[in-house]
Amino acid sequence: MTKRSKAYRAAAEKIQSGVLYTPAEAVHLAKSTSITKFDATVDVVFRLGVDPRKADQMVRGTVSLPHGTGKTARVVVFAQGERAEQALAAGADEVGGDELIEKVAKGYTDFDAAVATPDLMGKVGRLGRVLGPRGLMPNPRTGTVTMDVAKAVSDIKGGRIEFRVDRASNLHFIIGKASFTEEQLTENFQAALEEVLRLKPSTSKGRYILKATMTTTMGPGIPMDVTKARGA
Repeated sequence: MTKRSKAYRAAAEKIQSGVLYTPAEAVHLAKSTSITKFDATVDVVFRLGVDPRKADQMVRGTVSLPHGTGKTARVVVFAQGERAEQALAAGADEVGGDELIEKVAKGYTDFDAAVATPDLMGKVGRLGRVLGPRGLMPNPRTGTVTMDVAKAVSDIKGGRIEFRVDRASNLHFIIGKASFTEEQLTENFQAALEEVLRLKPSTSKGRYILKATMTTTMGPGIPMDVTKARGA
C-alpha cells in the first residue's frame, strides 16, 4: 500500500466517503485539495458504459475549452511547401516532411499533438506504432489530418483537447489548472461533458457515464454525479 503524505491525507479528509458531488462542488474541492507547490492540472476521468472493442462504440472526439487548458501545447506538423510555411506562421513548434517522419520513427515524441496534410498520410501512417499508443496519431475525425494546417495549429494552441476511450472504457481529459477560477473550470468541464454526451454511441445501452472522478495532479479523487450538471 502506498504511503500517502500528510498533505494528501489532510486533503482527502475534505472529501466525504460515499458522497457524489455536483461538478461545481467538485471544482471547489479540487481547488481546495490541490497539494502541489506548482500550478496543478485538473483532470477528469469518466468510466463509460461502452465496449471499445466494438468499432461502433468507440468514443473519440475533440472540444475547444472556453478558457483553454492553461498550458501551451507543443504541436508538430507533417507538411511541405506552402502548407509548411502556413503551419510555422500559425505557431507550430516543428514542421517537416520526410526528415520529421524519420525523426519520429526513431522515437521522437516530445510534443502534445500532431497534424498532417492528407498527401503525407501514406508515410505518416507508418508511424502508428510510435504515435498510436500515445494518442498522437493524426486523424481526419479529430481535424488533425487537414489541408488547413494553420487552423488546426491555432485550435490546438488555443485550448482544444482531444479525448479517446481506452481499452478499459475510461475516458480521460483535462479541464484546466488549479489557478483557474471556479467558474472557468466549471464552464470548461461543461463544454467537455456536453461533447462526450453528444458522442454517445447509438448502440450503447443502459447508463452511458457509469462513474466520474475529478482530481488534481497528485491530489485525491473527487467522485461526481454528472446528472446534476446543466444539460446532462
